[in-house]
Amino acid sequence: MPPGEILLIVLLVAAATAAAAGGGAASAFSPSRLGEQPLSLIGIHRATVGIDAAASVEAWPRLLGVKGEDTAWVTVYFASPHASAGDWIGVFSPSNFNASTCPGSHGSDPGPVICSAPIKYQLANYSSDYGKSGKGTLKFLLINQRQDFSFALFTGGLSNPKLIAVSNKIAFTNPKAPVYPRLAQGKAWNEMTVTWTSGYDIEEAYPFVEWGMKWNPPTRTAAGTVTFDRESLCGEPARTVGWRDPGFIHTAFLTDLWPNKEYYYKIGHMLPDGKVIWGKFYSFKAPPYPGQKSLQRVVIFGDMGKAERDGSNEYSNYQPGSLNTTDTLIKDLDNIDIVFHIGDITYANGYISQWDQFTQQVEPIAARVPYMIASGNHERDWPNTGSFFNGTDSGGECGVLAETMYYTPTENRANYWYSTDYGMFRFCVADSEHDWREGTEQYKFIESCLATVDRKKQPWLVFVAHRVLGYSSGFFYGVGGAFAEPTARRSLQKLWQKYRVDLAFYGHVHNYERTCPVYEERCVSSPEGSRYSGTVNGTIHAVVGGGGSHLSNFTVETPAWSVYREMEYGFVKLTAFNYTSLLYEYKRSSDGKVYDSFTVHREYRDVLTCVADSCPPTIPPAT
Repeated sequence: MPPGEILLIVLLVAAATAAAAGGGAASAFSPSRLGEQPLSLIGIHRATVGIDAAASVEAWPRLLGVKGEDTAWVTVYFASPHASAGDWIGVFSPSNFNASTCPGSHGSDPGPVICSAPIKYQLANYSSDYGKSGKGTLKFLLINQRQDFSFALFTGGLSNPKLIAVSNKIAFTNPKAPVYPRLAQGKAWNEMTVTWTSGYDIEEAYPFVEWGMKWNPPTRTAAGTVTFDRESLCGEPARTVGWRDPGFIHTAFLTDLWPNKEYYYKIGHMLPDGKVIWGKFYSFKAPPYPGQKSLQRVVIFGDMGKAERDGSNEYSNYQPGSLNTTDTLIKDLDNIDIVFHIGDITYANGYISQWDQFTQQVEPIAARVPYMIASGNHERDWPNTGSFFNGTDSGGECGVLAETMYYTPTENRANYWYSTDYGMFRFCVADSEHDWREGTEQYKFIESCLATVDRKKQPWLVFVAHRVLGYSSGFFYGVGGAFAEPTARRSLQKLWQKYRVDLAFYGHVHNYERTCPVYEERCVSSPEGSRYSGTVNGTIHAVVGGGGSHLSNFTVETPAWSVYREMEYGFVKLTAFNYTSLLYEYKRSSDGKVYDSFTVHREYRDVLTCVADSCPPTIPPAT
């Protein structure tokens, strides 16, 4: 997100609280600067080592996940004879993070002594008595990430860290265990994909999914296995201090599903001796047949990011938004059929460890309903790599993490556009990080996706992109006067109008806003109260970028096409009851209550009715 979009300057609240209590953290630590990954604030290449025999760090318990858990709380006890406001505890994984792990040769230069960033950190004076006694206790929530862990005590602040003590090593019982499954629709309507992460290469163990309907014998479906290395990425920090081995990513395709039937599944790996290492037991409901008339409920949001439940470092203090959105969706999961997270997924920004942490955060959702993603600037953008915007927001990931960690039914994973059908819905998901203008490959895809849907059976046509290609009065877009990405509407609005797109959703701007049915910047119909009916005169555009990231301000004046806007965290839920009735609800993440809503009532003849710029040539009736 460009800095100009940001209203709130968010401090590390816990650090400020500690400082107010006498710890003084605020003087030694900068706040998580807007637009920067907090791990990037650590000058890890400048780190020095000065082990102090009087300092200590101890972590307990040493063995985690003894009952098969993939998360565990760890208590860290630490002490320093010279406690200061600049002291902090970093979590390193793998546990060995000395110079021997640094890649490449430095010639006569001795090179850095530490080459990998921690996966998370907390300030030492989060422990309230540390500043006075020199002794402290912190709790960290760890997830199974295929490697062991150690905890390091640094002094000197984040920018000039000096290592003075390292803890014992701790590890999960089986660091390689299969974890964090995420579902996605396949290319066929009756296909569900299951993707997960493990530490098992295909030569070590055979990955598969065991699945089936209740009371029926289960089926085993083999999974494909992929990974990537440091050289697959495009720049720093992803190739340097942000690098962490991603393990192996497995995907299985469950086919010939019966519409709306519940299936049970579990992921597993068969070892050479025949023993199976199992993941957890899950279930999902198969997608409806395209055009099937049944209750269908869709959730859409963008820009959520990951958050830390233990209060560790967090990108622009995401905990309030990201965790609220996640938890509110989990509470209502029995009333959700499919989720679209439309770009800016993790905000890892080149720190690879953060992708594991995100997949664990959304596992309760993604393991039960299809979790469809779109590409955003924080997944894709990097100079001279083919992205439409020549920025550095991906931190060198250049799309590799998103394309590998999550399945989407694209024809080419490097081009992150696709269509997917869900019952009475057709979703056309664009990739705003590649050129969408007329004459491009993506433009042809968008038109084909919109043109090939049968509106008798799938009346609800939805366009999705990360950046705002339609309408937003977010401050950044409003300053330039375009109220969208430059040239976006000029390129695409004829298509939306010609094919009578009902709704268009965007992220990127971290707030919520909804327009009237609009064409060429003019409202073309007014609601009857909170109800739209009749002819499709224009498309309703919605910005749903309040999934969890720092909130963005609006322009002072509200444009005439803007019906509702607010700076809050939230998401949209669409409920299709049948071919003629749709419910639209915007809910805040903080309480799950509805703050903006309307209904649409429309018959097939309303879709066929001619409106401006959407009528094919006709022959006048004979006289």
